Amino acid sequence: MRFSVWPTAAQSWADLLDVAAHAAASGWDGIWVADHFMPSGPGPVDGPMLECWSVLAGLATVVPRVRLGSLVCANTYRHPAVLANIAASVDQLSGGRVVLGLGAGWQENEHRAYGMELFDVPERLARLDEACAVVRGLLDEPRVSFEGRAYRLSDAPMQPKPVQAHLPLLVGGGGERVTLRIVARWADEWNTWGTPDVLAAKGAVLDRHCEAVGRDPGTIARSAQVLVDMTGTGPAASRLPSVRAGVTELQELLHRYAEAGVGEFILPDWNLGTGPARRDLLDRFLGEVAAPVRAGS
Repeated sequence: MRFSVWPTAAQSWADLLDVAAHAAASGWDGIWVADHFMPSGPGPVDGPMLECWSVLAGLATVVPRVRLGSLVCANTYRHPAVLANIAASVDQLSGGRVVLGLGAGWQENEHRAYGMELFDVPERLARLDEACAVVRGLLDEPRVSFEGRAYRLSDAPMQPKPVQAHLPLLVGGGGERVTLRIVARWADEWNTWGTPDVLAAKGAVLDRHCEAVGRDPGTIARSAQVLVDMTGTGPAASRLPSVRAGVTELQELLHRYAEAGVGEFILPDWNLGTGPARRDLLDRFLGEVAAPVRAGS
């Protein structure tokens, strides 16, 4: 199992770089960055929020070794051809370490504040499906022509290509009827929030979608995350999945994720404090919780 860190973008560049550099130096496998322009609430919305691809470009040049990914880009924020060009350029900067994470988009207050159309859920998902086709084509093909409902490309070039022969496309989301069908068609990796039971159940649905499109489900890597409190002193649980547990219980949790088919566990740093205290908790998780699970995988 891989283990990666998800530093919040709602902090200074210096603090985010501190987390990422420490993770790379101490043996973590990846760094993931969310794609938002403002907090989702219910608190103040004028706090700091670093832009996803600017952060990934910065990390690509100063943080070695680890994979670097977006978790996940909202398709409503950028034309997919623009996004493909950005991802390919950052892959060049990183020497071939980028994962392009893409989702339908959801945060209403950002769309309202910036005048970007959110669309209804069926339209968002239809656009996500087309966007995956556009991105995959531009990353892989010399020229791309595409005629969709939302996006149209005419003999479109994209150079330079990524360093990676096949830059991984991650699709985020857990909708069983449509989103997981899009995952089955296009994704190299799939990510969603949820307990091991949720990942197992949705993974089985994904397997059925793969069967329907003639794809081996084993070709799609799977990742998940929860907020972890190892000390019992972290903030109260939010609307997101969270767990307050010691080393043994956390190892049992990771084994359950592995049994559900999850090959990468992503640890958000949002409730781990700052500075040396946060670095210590990252070291404890990797050394005490993750190491035996990683060794046995």
